[in-house]
Amino acid sequence: MARKWIYASRVEGNASRQAHADMPEGTYEREMSKEGFFGPAAFLHHKRPPTGWVDFEGPLQPRAFDLNKLGTPQNTPWESASVLFNAATDIRFWSLSEPMTTLARNADGDQLLFIHRGAGSLFCDFGHLDYEAGDYIVLPRGTLWRLSPSEPTLVLMVEATNTHYTLPDKGLVGPHAVFDPAMFDVPAMDDAFKAQQADEDHEWKVLIKKRGQVSTITYPYNPLDAVGWHGELHPVRLNVRHIRPLMSHRYHLPPSAHTTFLSDRFVICTFAPRPFETDPGALKVPFFHNNDDYDEVLFYHAGDFFSRDNIDAGMMTFHPAGFTHGPHPKALANMLEQKKPATDEYAVMIDTRDPLDVGEGASRVENLDYVNSWKPKAK
Repeated sequence: MARKWIYASRVEGNASRQAHADMPEGTYEREMSKEGFFGPAAFLHHKRPPTGWVDFEGPLQPRAFDLNKLGTPQNTPWESASVLFNAATDIRFWSLSEPMTTLARNADGDQLLFIHRGAGSLFCDFGHLDYEAGDYIVLPRGTLWRLSPSEPTLVLMVEATNTHYTLPDKGLVGPHAVFDPAMFDVPAMDDAFKAQQADEDHEWKVLIKKRGQVSTITYPYNPLDAVGWHGELHPVRLNVRHIRPLMSHRYHLPPSAHTTFLSDRFVICTFAPRPFETDPGALKVPFFHNNDDYDEVLFYHAGDFFSRDNIDAGMMTFHPAGFTHGPHPKALANMLEQKKPATDEYAVMIDTRDPLDVGEGASRVENLDYVNSWKPKAK
């Protein structure tokens, strides 16, 4: 049902008329909005940064996890560490150093693999596909697959539980903006795939995850024995370097402009290098905002994460819905003027409509001091 929002748009007191630009001197803007960044919004101007707390207690506090410390290799994805989860998604971090000796199948939903580090080959029902750092690989639910790394591999796994992944509607900019679907690579039944079919001198086990439990099916042969296929349903691969982010030199675009994949109850966005805004009055860092409708997760893949202090590649931050956050104090000093022309970060954002629970794996590697990273530095 289409919504008819209740509002009378107006400007009150000392405020700019344009969002994220030309703020009253000495003020800090905070956005409060509905439906993430898609609904009606208010832009409030404060005398002090909205994150200037001196103490923060309770379950709403922001959290950070160093997933690099979950580096114990596991031969199957279903043994990987649980990071965050709810009824709509299951986020895990998986380390793999040797070729999988079993096959995997997810019966709970589409599976997204984001290759944080490493290189190697994916073998699946549809053929062979090489992978490298920065690759997104989307596997439709029911796909039989295994990885064979040529380099130790670290994978962020994001499941679309009981549903699927789709592409966002790119609206006025058209379907070829951000990335052209022609950039998707598809598995091929090439010589490497045919060669792996010859490995039939032992039993193969298939580990199928359904409702969080794993069933094992044993075959007396290699079940990756398809000789051909056709149709519109198949795995795809996209590397983050092929993403060409939307830009505006006069306006700081919201994270929703960087949406890469959609699921029913969450979105996946990719932050890729882009020029900073050049308009003198335009905000040049992420704006303070209330994420009242979504839990916000950021996985830091590579580069200089300009809005965060003490965050390195392989770390993850988790901001539960319901509190205001924004750039750390060091980044805030560059709110209207940056010292370099462009960002150089790659990060994966997962915004979930339903609250996330923290998995046992993430709890082991939490940075308990993260909540204090917004505190002003003592003079």
